[in-house]
Amino acid sequence: MPTSIKPILFRGKFDLDQIAAVLEGLEETIIFMLINRAQFAANKAAYDPGHSGFAGGGNRSLFELRLRYHEEMDAVFGRFCVPEERPFTSDLPHPRRRVILPETGLFLRDLNSVNMAGEILDAYRNLIPRICLEGDDGQYGSSVEHDVMALQAIARRIHFGSLYVAESKYQSHKTEYRTMIEAGDRAGLLAALTRTEVEEKILKRVADKVEHIQAEINPEVRRRIPAEEIMAFYRNSIIPLTKEGEVRYFLHRQLTDTFS
Repeated sequence: MPTSIKPILFRGKFDLDQIAAVLEGLEETIIFMLINRAQFAANKAAYDPGHSGFAGGGNRSLFELRLRYHEEMDAVFGRFCVPEERPFTSDLPHPRRRVILPETGLFLRDLNSVNMAGEILDAYRNLIPRICLEGDDGQYGSSVEHDVMALQAIARRIHFGSLYVAESKYQSHKTEYRTMIEAGDRAGLLAALTRTEVEEKILKRVADKVEHIQAEINPEVRRRIPAEEIMAFYRNSIIPLTKEGEVRYFLHRQLTDTFS
């Protein structure tokens, strides 16, 4: 008989193996999304302010408008009620459906106190010219559509790791982390949560997956992404931003372990 997947919070304690499995699963999603974006040119015009092609679009780019409209729809459906789903835009509508979530096990009054969206957006924009061909193929709509999909997958991975990995570490070493939190010791927190050997394992796994996923790609039909670029994006952006999110979680965590 098939077995059911345990929730992240299981009988009051985090399942670290499942947290790691979720993060590993998101690697494949991110890689697929980036490969899809790389099928189009860099298309700088899609990001130029005031050139969206929309009447009344103001100073926004096509990319900004595509992201805004997409997140408005997501907000109405309740996407941003989920802790790891942090929006890139503000002043979004309230959900129009009732959203019932299981107990998260997180002790954070304001989920947006761990919102890495601005940093993620900057890192992603810097990645585009490294994985896409230079120039303009005119496929602006398709480009920004894939941008939104890739961005949301990257943001989900970073925020999931920031929140759940941080809380699991706190649960395992409460005295150590509580002391640093009370002292506001940002440097100490960053040092305590860093595991270089784990990071190197992730980087190798990501590079191997990029090669494996693209092994059967016909280069005359589909553009390949160098594994080194995705591995570098993990090393220089995804992993550091996840750790920064963990630090923010610690510094905003409720130390009472309860909400009154």
